[in-house]
Amino acid sequence: MKQELYNYILGIADNSLILGQRLGELTGHGPTLETDIACTNISLDLFGQVRSYFQYAAKIAGDGRTEDDIAMLRKEREYVNVLLVEQPNTNFAYTMARQFLFDVYHLAFLSELEKSKDLTLSAIAKKCIKEVRYHERFSSDWIKRLGDGTEESKAKMQEAINDLWTYTDELFHQTEADIAMVSEGIGVDVTKLKDGYYKYVNEVLETATLEIPESKYFQKGGKKGIHTEHLGYLLTELQYMQRTYPNMEW
Repeated sequence: MKQELYNYILGIADNSLILGQRLGELTGHGPTLETDIACTNISLDLFGQVRSYFQYAAKIAGDGRTEDDIAMLRKEREYVNVLLVEQPNTNFAYTMARQFLFDVYHLAFLSELEKSKDLTLSAIAKKCIKEVRYHERFSSDWIKRLGDGTEESKAKMQEAINDLWTYTDELFHQTEADIAMVSEGIGVDVTKLKDGYYKYVNEVLETATLEIPESKYFQKGGKKGIHTEHLGYLLTELQYMQRTYPNMEW
């Protein structure tokens, strides 16, 4: 169970780690100063959450590894984030669409994780959910603003939603660690979040006058360490300082 709990925590934390890094790439490049600062703050929120998870994971591992080792010194196939969060910042519409599609899931997930029998995970969820409520409100507002905005903003947001939709189903796939932790009353049964997720997402898209994608083909693999070509480049930047100057700390 110790190893399964460790793997389960990585499955949660890696999503926030990779998405936080993606948002961090935008620092200084936002469309307005206010939006730039907001995206940077969301990135910092996610990294703060990651620290809590990885500190707990390091404690469980008990082999001398630190939060920094877990975050920075794994190989690409050892990261188990969903494919959605590693997709690049193609343009601002893609950034907000990716954020929204993850935020809705993240908020629902943390609402259930609060009920975990693992008191540490429950406490982390209770702390994180306040931040994620803001994240979801911020990203959903931008979906509506761009979708029901100009002809150009609507076209770009529709394109982003269409392209990223294929990565949403993986959010609800269960790994072996997921199944083991659900049976112990520790983990969240993500399969039960699916219907509510798509119902809410569809409502927001309709309000934004956007079309709901009809694609039935979905990408998967990230939870098993099989990633798109984008993750390798992201990790090159994320891990550079730690691998160049070993034993640096956050």
